[in-house]
Amino acid sequence: MISFLLSIAALIIAYFTYGKFVEKVFGVQKERETPALKLRDDIDYMPLPTWRIFLIQFLNIAGLGPIFGAIAGAMFGPAAFLWIVLGSIFAGAVHDYFSGMLSVRHDGLSISEVVGVYLGTNVKYIMRVFTVVLLIFVGTVFLMGPAKIIDGMTGNIWSIWVWVSLILAYYILSTLLPIDKLISKLYPVFGVAMLLMAVGLLIALFFGDYHIPELVQENLINMTSNPDETPLFPILFVTIACGAISGFHATQSPLMARCMKNETLGRKIFYGTMITEGVVALIWAAAAMAFFGTVEGLNEAMALNNNNAAWAANEISLNMLGKIGGILALLGIVVAPITSGDTAFRSARLILADIFKSNQKKIKNRLYLSIPLFVIAFTLTQIDFAIIWRYFAWSNQTLAMVVLWTITAFLIYKEKAYWISAIPAFFMTMVSSTYILIAPEGFNLDNQIAYVGGFLITVIITFLFFIYVKKNKKRHKEI
Repeated sequence: MISFLLSIAALIIAYFTYGKFVEKVFGVQKERETPALKLRDDIDYMPLPTWRIFLIQFLNIAGLGPIFGAIAGAMFGPAAFLWIVLGSIFAGAVHDYFSGMLSVRHDGLSISEVVGVYLGTNVKYIMRVFTVVLLIFVGTVFLMGPAKIIDGMTGNIWSIWVWVSLILAYYILSTLLPIDKLISKLYPVFGVAMLLMAVGLLIALFFGDYHIPELVQENLINMTSNPDETPLFPILFVTIACGAISGFHATQSPLMARCMKNETLGRKIFYGTMITEGVVALIWAAAAMAFFGTVEGLNEAMALNNNNAAWAANEISLNMLGKIGGILALLGIVVAPITSGDTAFRSARLILADIFKSNQKKIKNRLYLSIPLFVIAFTLTQIDFAIIWRYFAWSNQTLAMVVLWTITAFLIYKEKAYWISAIPAFFMTMVSSTYILIAPEGFNLDNQIAYVGGFLITVIITFLFFIYVKKNKKRHKEI
């Protein structure tokens, strides 16, 4: 319990200390007009109250990440606590803050366009395709996932395709309607529900008869049932993504960058929501380890239930929170992914709008860009869910890697403390490259070969990055 409490305290303290330092490095301009005011169209660009933006951003980036990812990560043991804390403070929150603020500085541009500003046209073209594909993956995963959960909860009274159709209909509306008509009204309610569920679990951990493993040296090992098949590095760092760092967040931040009234709100909205998500992930990881008695007990229970994190989340909620927990579990486990799926499609529409310079004021322009996205996503629902999820996990962390290198380029061009993003960029490059070499959906290489290969790829990417930045530093101009 002591390690758990210290971990939460570290995250909160970091918001007021390291978060303020990151804000200073960026260089907030209080008097600068934000895109919400400068380009207001009352569709995607419009000023919203700060508290509402915070809750929307929190739910946008959270989804099931800090729940399912944290439960799966808890199977590795207390090492998960360390990654959540260090990842959130030094990687995830830095990634989210700069991706959001750079979008603000560039008139609310999508992340692929921001990447292009600092890493060049060729990378921009690659990232356009990469981010749209990633967002379609997210939308598809969060279309089928909730539909299966609802179908199970309702005793299979309807076909799963009925639920898929209903969720898809909601996605279409939330993608097309002005942001204040649906998303702005529903998200704060669901965001509060998700936070209340986490607070309820925290109280239950305090006053219940639960034991949370301590973050001590002997526990900093891989506690999964098959350590050779699931090596702590890099698997843990991909398993816990949204609770530590997630490239998906960079696709969501521009949505709220288009609604902020002032740059001074960035630390609260971008850095703050990532820290909040880290706290939620810590609570769920602790609850998973404690509820099943031990980490070994968690691994055994998960193995008996096909490693289904949804089952574990439901068991934890119902038993630790009672009937109220059942309601909150429904909101958290079903609504959370839906509220990430809808903004995934909305973000994809905005990326396409940026690419084709399409004015989104007219509904027909929004339809032209959205219909192909939904057709592709519906087609992908015919593919095995597990396959899509595995490729999403890798592509998600790879996007985070690219965004961190983009931030580093920006800081070098501005002659600022670029190490704050360069160090996590190097680390995430190692994670992503090693994962694709070692994972079954990748090259499935021997662990030692994958480690050497991942390191060499990381060194090469780092070397090429600094050559590019050095070559372009003098002639680079801020847009």
